[in-house]
Order: sequence, then structure tokens, then C-alpha cells
Amino acid sequence: MGTAFVDGRVFVGNGKILEHANVVVENDKIVSISNTDAGLPENTQRIPIGNSVLFPGFIDCHVHTVFDSSSDPFSALANESAYITTIKSVRNVEKTIRAGITTVRDMGGKDNIELALKQAINSGLIKGPRMLVAGRIICMTGGHGWTIGREADGPDGIIRAVREQLKVGADHIKLMATGGVLTAGVEPGNPQLGYEEMKAGVKEAHKAGKMAAAHAMGSQGIMKSLHAGIDSIEHGVCLTEEAICFMKENSVFLVPTIAAGYHIGEMEIKDDIPAWMIEKTKRIVTLHKESLKNAHEAGVLIGMGTDAGTPFNYHGKNLMEIPLLVRSGLSPMEALMTATYRASQVIGMENQIGTIEQDKLADLVLVRHNPLDDIDILNEADAIALVMQGGKILKDEL
Repeated sequence: MGTAFVDGRVFVGNGKILEHANVVVENDKIVSISNTDAGLPENTQRIPIGNSVLFPGFIDCHVHTVFDSSSDPFSALANESAYITTIKSVRNVEKTIRAGITTVRDMGGKDNIELALKQAINSGLIKGPRMLVAGRIICMTGGHGWTIGREADGPDGIIRAVREQLKVGADHIKLMATGGVLTAGVEPGNPQLGYEEMKAGVKEAHKAGKMAAAHAMGSQGIMKSLHAGIDSIEHGVCLTEEAICFMKENSVFLVPTIAAGYHIGEMEIKDDIPAWMIEKTKRIVTLHKESLKNAHEAGVLIGMGTDAGTPFNYHGKNLMEIPLLVRSGLSPMEALMTATYRASQVIGMENQIGTIEQDKLADLVLVRHNPLDDIDILNEADAIALVMQGGKILKDEL
């Protein structure tokens, strides 16, 4: 039996809006889009769109499934068993899919738990978003994320580390070009992996047909990553004019993860947030906003990523990133596209997901009312009315 979403507004994902449209799904694919439901078989399940808007399944290009959104996720991971981390992670992916996020790019886990989650979701054992996983982040010895990462030094060491992640099933590679906020004693802006190391890692990923992403906050690390051939810059706190021009000319994506700093800043009164973490966040937040503004105005391609799992940045609240992007200068249409078509490009799946088009996978989300009129609707607890992933309805509250 097929399913038809009938007579309503459809956000295609590529900048187009269809009115009074019908979207027909059979098995796991979108088979037709029209302005009439005449001719549908009698046994077709009809779902009226009504005052809602039908969106492509939302995509989060930067999550950490094993992080628990506590005040210090690295310490939490270090102090709990892999069994507890796994149980928490199952809950995290369930919250994520219920929030309308049908695909995520996991940007670093621990003990291959995220790979097991991907397998469990694909087999139908648990509910969760489609997952693309990086395996362990690759950092220099003592670098940002070393407590959960694969420490490696020199081009040969990086090549071995990349090959290890590919061997266990990584879909992409995450390289740590600079320091970050969550690792004690590490400065966010300081360069870490060098150019030759980054180049070796990117080349090895590309040889296997995989994309490579750089955690890159400081300007030196960003430029080294860009010259090394990186596919996306994660965070991009200190983007110079040179970096922005390079990214635009070479179609390098920016995944800004505004929510990560926002939530630490909002919750700084919590006594259990380490003081050093708050201090680092305060130093970079203004630079981060300015970099995003400049990149957007220059036409850099932006994909939505939340860094979900970082302090108070909860799994299942991923769509909060979209209003934050609007507050950073993007129009509502542009911000929504970062989580649909643009995000599908970031992860290399634009031919399968990201837009509502014939023959694409039937990842569809009904959003109550119209976020184009009021983007803050996405912050409401009941914003998501229905989630379909691969033709299967996972959440139905109509």
C-alpha cells in the first residue's frame, strides 16, 4: 500500500515551494509529485498536509551520538562503562529521529559504539536516523579530543590512523586541525595537525572515495586544511577573507555549529561547567558569529550541523540550530536549506535525499504551521507532526 501526502504546501528543499501539492510514496521512494490526487489506488493511505508544511527529512551534518550533553562530555565518557554509553546513545538516536532529523553525520565516537548504532538502525533493531560515521577522530598526540580520539603524528602516522577508521567502516574521516573548547589545556585557535599531516589524511580518505572534514577553529589551521584539500570546515570560528575566498572558489562547505557555543553561554551559571570551558567559549563566540556572517555574505556553501551532544546541546533539539542561523544573518529559506539540500551536498547524498523529488528516498517530515513565517516554530516541542524515513512512518501524531 502506498502513501500520499495530499493538498498542501511542500518545501522542496532547493528553494522552491509548491502549493496544494500531492506527494506519493511507494515502498521507500517518492514516485510522483502533482497538484491532483486523482487516479490514486483506493488502498493508498492519504495524509492531509493541511496547515502543516511537508519538508524533506532534515539532516544534521555534525553530531556526536555518544556524547550525553552533560557539562563535560569527555569526562563523562571517561568515567562510565561502554555499556552505559551505549544505552545512552540508543536513547540519543531515538530522540533525534523523533525530532525530524532523518540523517546525521556522526563526527567522532568511542569504542565503535556509533558504528554498532548504525548497524542496529539499518537492521531495524532500534529507531534512529540514517547514520554516516567517522569512527574515531584523528588528532595529534595530546591534541583536541585525545581522550576519545586516535592520536597520530607525522604523515605516516596519520595514514595508518585513517586506514584504521576505514577498516572498521568509517563513512568519512574527521581530522583535528586546531584545538577546541572541550579539551582542558588546549587553545581553540592553536594549529595542531600540520599541513603535511592534513594532506596525507585527506589524500588517504579520497583514495577510498570518502570525504574528509576538519575540526578547524583558528585561521592557521583553517588555511592548512583548505590547502590540504579538505571537503568541509567544521566550526570555522576565525575565517579570514583569504579563507572565505578559497572556500567559495573551491566549493568547500562550512558547517558552523552555532548551537555548541550558544548553549555553553546560555548555561554558564551551572556550577558544574568547568570554568576554563566557559572562558574559552566567551573568547570565541563573537569571532564565530562574525565569521559566519562574512562567509554567508560571500556566498560560501553552508550546511547545518549542531555538534549535538556537547554541553546542554541536547539530542532531539537539533532544529534549534536553524533559528540561530537566521539570527546570524541567513534568511529563513536559506537556513532551512542548510538542513535539507545543502546538508545533503555536505554528506555527498544529494542524489538520494535533501529534496522532495521523484525517485529520491522518501524521507519526509510534516512541520506544524510554516517556519518560513515564524522560524521559532522549530523550537516548539510539538513542531514535528510526522516523520517518514525511507517510506516508513516513524512518528504519527495527526
